[in-house]
Parts: sequence; structure tokens; C-alpha cells
Amino acid sequence: MRTIKVGLLGFGTVGTGVVRNFQRNAETIGKRLCCNVELAKIVDRDVAEDRGVQLEEGVLTADVEDVISNPEIDIVVELFGGYEPAKSFILKAIANGKHIVTANKALMAVHGEEIIAAANRQGVSVMFEAAVGGGIPIISAIKENLCSNEFSSILGILNGTCNFILTKMTESGGDFAPELQKAQDLGYAEADPTFDIEGVDTAHKIALLSALCFGTTVDFDQVYTEGISNIAAIDIQFATQMGYKIKLLAIGKNYGDQIEVRVHPTMIPKSYQLAEVNGVFNAVRLTGDFVGPTLLYGSGAGMDATASAVMGDVIAISRDKISGARSRVPIMGYCADQIKALPIKAMSEIISHYYLRFTTIDEPGVLAKIAGSLGKHNISIQSMIQPESHTVDSVPIVLMTHAAKEADVSSALLEIEDLNITSQPTRLIRVEPNL
Repeated sequence: MRTIKVGLLGFGTVGTGVVRNFQRNAETIGKRLCCNVELAKIVDRDVAEDRGVQLEEGVLTADVEDVISNPEIDIVVELFGGYEPAKSFILKAIANGKHIVTANKALMAVHGEEIIAAANRQGVSVMFEAAVGGGIPIISAIKENLCSNEFSSILGILNGTCNFILTKMTESGGDFAPELQKAQDLGYAEADPTFDIEGVDTAHKIALLSALCFGTTVDFDQVYTEGISNIAAIDIQFATQMGYKIKLLAIGKNYGDQIEVRVHPTMIPKSYQLAEVNGVFNAVRLTGDFVGPTLLYGSGAGMDATASAVMGDVIAISRDKISGARSRVPIMGYCADQIKALPIKAMSEIISHYYLRFTTIDEPGVLAKIAGSLGKHNISIQSMIQPESHTVDSVPIVLMTHAAKEADVSSALLEIEDLNITSQPTRLIRVEPNL
């Protein structure tokens, strides 16, 4: 029986999960694949740490050349993360004719075009299912199972840390900081959680998913990114009162001649499936012209879920090698010469509904002044909450608008600020009432 040899770059949490999957399910993998897959080499700077798995003598090495320049290695799995040296290692492995599997969302979102171009020239595959959604097979669904569809939108809850924090804030009524600390204590958030809570991790993922769905390139620098660190307990309370939940939502929309790609806290109706995705779980909602709306849900991170996605890619490439296929499925789901650059709509031009929380002084005519400024900028009010209990210099007024242009809302808020009737910055949260 034929043997396909795999080299692993990185022996951290996910790398350990990959080794465990190889060892525990080797027989199952062989039965499904009709050949042997051997984990031949593992590269890591620390060759002494006990990861809780047993390796044969000579498998673990500190020399990356033992993998990327080894003529016996067929597939290189990159789990180092970050931009460098991961990018350089991948490009050298490609130049040496290796197929690539990676979980590196940041690298693929920012430098994916360069890596994919190199792979196409060399005739090798690059697969990255584990880069988005952990154990959710969203990329293979887009590229294969649903590939006859034209996708109009993709919406996702793609960061378990943020979803955990928002879930706990909703359940407890607590503020952001203590719930972040709980997430860190439980290991759901890093010691430096910036990439997660400020939306960067989610932005990497929606950039990749939008490119795959819409057959385009996405300049990561143009992806509007806003995190959850400014979400207050009072906003979650008002959202609940109005029938909504707040989620960090990744949004991709296709208009044919342009696309939207953005990440920000978003109010969605409590009755919608995405609103019921809680804790550290992820979900992605695709809308295709034939399949309609489809929701994929599951573990978005973690050793075993991510390792499962990595191994799925390893097996897919192995199947191609066995059959003699060469890049059977295009790396980005479209033939390389059919990928077209579509402009990303500026945030100032998007249309949304808006939740606006004003903290005003207690004097007659304040509400009329706010409504007047909104009306002047073509913004109509859908509903309003003005709690009876308040202090003299801190009167909350909460408005939900009908659909409006972002630029008009921004102009109205600037005008209201100049009226000197607010005592704190106005809080804006976008609303998606019709998913």
C-alpha cells in the first residue's frame, strides 16, 4: 500500500492535536484513504518538552530543512502561525514541490495572493480549512459542496473569545472587563487578547471567506474592523429590551460590481439562529441563489477541532496524489484567471439600521434637537426608549433608526455633538434586522 509522508512545522497545541489524530485514527484514515499517511517529521524549536504523546526516535527535529527540503516529504503542515518565518518556510516548501496545509489565517489573509501564485506556478495545493471556523468545514463547503451557487452574503460569528464574553455579559448583566478576565482565567482568551477583542482575528477570517465566496481578491487593509471592548452592559440590556442580541458579526455581501467586507458589533433579532450561537462556539451563515440560507455551526477553535480540520486537508491532498489529480479544486475555489478584483464599498456608503444611545443633559427640547438633526440628515426613527430613572446630568435616550446611510448617521452625530446637549460620547451599534 502506498505511503504519503507528512512533515509538521510547529508542535504546540494544535500540532499536538494533529499528532494525536494521526496516532489514534491511523487505521480509520487508512481505510478511508486506501493508503498509509505517515507523520514523518515534526519541527519545533523545543525538542525536549513533554507534549503527552509518544514519538518514534528521529521524528522530532529542530531543523526546518528536515521538512521543507526533504525529498521524501509530500505534504508540509504549517502551524507556526504569524507572518514570518512561516511565509518564508511555506514559499521554500512550495518551491521544493511540497503541498501545503496551514491553519494560519493571518498569513493567508494578508499574504495569501503571493503564496497561492507560487503554488499555482509550481502545480501544488495550498489548503487552509483550519484557518477559519476551527472544526466547521466551511471552506470545503464553499469550494465543493455548494460551488454551483452564486453567493449573495456570508455572515459569521467567528471568534470564540468574543462570543464567550458577549454571552456572559448578556447572562450576567456584567461589564466587559470582568468577563474578559473570566475568559482569560478559563483559557479562552490570550494574556494579550487584542487580536481577538478588537476584531482583527475575525477580520482575517471574513477576508478569506469573502474572497472564496465572491471570486475576488480582498485587500485586508480595506476591511473595516471594530471590536467589542467598548460594548457596555447598559447597551446589552437595552438590546435585550428591544428584542436583540449583540454579536461580533463578520459580514460579507456581494452586489455584483462591488462587495462589503466588515467586522463590528451588531444587533441581530433574538429569534434568529445566529443569535442563539453562544459561548465559544462559531457559526457561519451562507446565502446561495439555489441553496438559500445555510448555517454551519460548531467548535471554532481548540486542539482537537482544529486538528480535525488540518487532517481533513491532509487527506484531501492525499486523495489527489493517489488519483494523479493536479490541483483538482482551485485553491480559492475559482480558476485563477477568473478571479476578478471587486472594490470594497466604503463604510461611509453602507446602508444599515442603527442603535444610538445618547447621554444628554436634563433640559427641555433635547429630544426635539436630536430628532431634528437626524431628520435633517434623512434618518428616520423607528423606536425610542427613555428610562424614567436617571440623574440630572446623565439622561439616556435610546433610538433605533430605520435604514440609513453610514455617512448620514456620522454627519448627524457630529452635528448633535456640536449642540452641547450630550454629556458623554454617543454609542452607535449597527443593526441587521433582516438576515
